[in-house]
Amino acid sequence: MDYFRWQTIFYTKPWLKIWPSRLSKGYIESRPKSGFYVKRQMAEAITTPEPTRPNTIPTLVSGQEMVLHLVKSANNPKMVQFGAAVPAHSFLPTHLVTQAFRQVAKTHPAEVNDYQFPPGLPELRQQIARRMVGNGCDITPQDIVITDGCQEALRLALRACAEPGDVIAIESPTFYGLLQVIHSLRMKAIEIPTDPDTGMSIPALKMALDQWPIKACVLVPSFSNPLGLSMPDQAKHQLVELLSKRQIPMIEDDVYGEITHGTRRPKPLKAFDQDDWVIYASSFSKTLSPGLRVGWVASKRYHDKLEYFKYASNLATSSIAQLAVTEILQSGKFERYLTRVRPQYAFAIDRMTAAIIELFPQGTKVTRPKGGFVLWVELPFEIDTFELTKRLIPQNVSIAPGRIFTTTENYNHCLRLSCAVDWNRQTEWALLKIVNEIKLMKNE
Repeated sequence: MDYFRWQTIFYTKPWLKIWPSRLSKGYIESRPKSGFYVKRQMAEAITTPEPTRPNTIPTLVSGQEMVLHLVKSANNPKMVQFGAAVPAHSFLPTHLVTQAFRQVAKTHPAEVNDYQFPPGLPELRQQIARRMVGNGCDITPQDIVITDGCQEALRLALRACAEPGDVIAIESPTFYGLLQVIHSLRMKAIEIPTDPDTGMSIPALKMALDQWPIKACVLVPSFSNPLGLSMPDQAKHQLVELLSKRQIPMIEDDVYGEITHGTRRPKPLKAFDQDDWVIYASSFSKTLSPGLRVGWVASKRYHDKLEYFKYASNLATSSIAQLAVTEILQSGKFERYLTRVRPQYAFAIDRMTAAIIELFPQGTKVTRPKGGFVLWVELPFEIDTFELTKRLIPQNVSIAPGRIFTTTENYNHCLRLSCAVDWNRQTEWALLKIVNEIKLMKNE
C-alpha cells in the first residue's frame, strides 16, 4: 500500500479504531478470557531471519560510544521509544512499587537508612532463592549477591572468572550492554553463530573452543535481546554439558525469563547445571521497575569473588529498593502481576509484527519471539540503520540500529524494535516516519 494512503488512514482513523478490520482480515483473533493473538494465516506470512554467520575471531570491542548518544535520547519525553528495551509505564506495576516503598519506609525506618552490605538483604536473597529453586535451580540464599541491576551482575561475573585480554564467547547479535561490559574490562569477544529461534550454535561453539582459548561464555538463552530467541531444553542441556566438561564458566543473563508469552516460564541454564559452572544473573528491571536497580548474581563456585568485587565496586545496593522488592515478593503480588501482564506483552509483540508485515518493504524479515518484548527486523536491502537512527532522532523517534549489537560490520541493515510501548496516534506516526525514511534512503 502506498505510504501516503497509509498516512491518510492513520490521520483520519487511528490504528486502534481500524483494528476490527484487521480481525476480519485474519491478522488477529480474539480468544475468550485469554486476549488477542496473531492468527496462523499471518504467522505463516512471517519470514524469519536466517541463522547468523559472524566471523568467529576474537575481537576487541570498540565503537560502543555511539550507544551513549542513543541512550541519552531516551530521556526526551517527546521521543517515541522503539529503541530502548524499557517497558512503558502501562506495562509495569507502578502503583505496587510505590505502595511497597511507602510501606517499608514506615515499617523499617532504621534499615532504610543503613547500608545493606554484600551479599545483600537476607530476606530478599531468601525470596530470590525460593523462586530459583521453583525453577529447578540448585541455589541457596548464601549463593546470591544482590547487585545494581543485571548489568552490574554481568560485570561482576566476568571479573570473577576472566582477566583483561581473555576471550569471551557471546551470541551474535548480542545485547550492546554486554559489549560495553566486555569493552570496559578490556576483554575480547568472539561471536558465535546464532539461530533466531533456537539460540547459539553448539557445533559452532565447539569449533571455537577447539581453536581459541575461551575463558567464559555469556548468553541469554530465554527470550534473548535482541533476537528474542528461546533455546530448547535439549540444547541447554547440551551446552551446559559441553562447557562443564571443559570447566568453562557460563554466565546466564536471564533478565527476560519471567516474560514468557505462555503459561510457564522456560527453565534456566542453571536448572541443568550439575557441576556449578553456570553463573546466573538477573534483575527486576524488566518486571517491576527499571529505576529500582535491583538485580542479583548467583554462584557457589565464585561466590566469594562476586561478594568482594561487589563491595569493592560500590559498597552496597540501595537498602530501600531491596526492602521494597522483598515486600512485593513476600506479598505474592509479584506472581499475580506476572500472570496478568504476560498476555499484554504477547499482544504487544503480535501488534507490532502485524504493523511490520503491513507497512515495511516487501521481503522484510522479523523474528517470532515466544517471550520478552523486542523484535529483530532485517530489511530486504542494504540500508545503514545507524544512519536511519540519526535521521529519526530529530523527528522524536528512537530505534536501535543493528550495528550496536555486534563487534563486526554485520547487521548494518537490521534494527531492533521495542514493542512495549503505549499504542496511540503518536506511535502510529512514528512507525510511518520509520517506513518513510527507509524509502527515502533506498531511493537516494
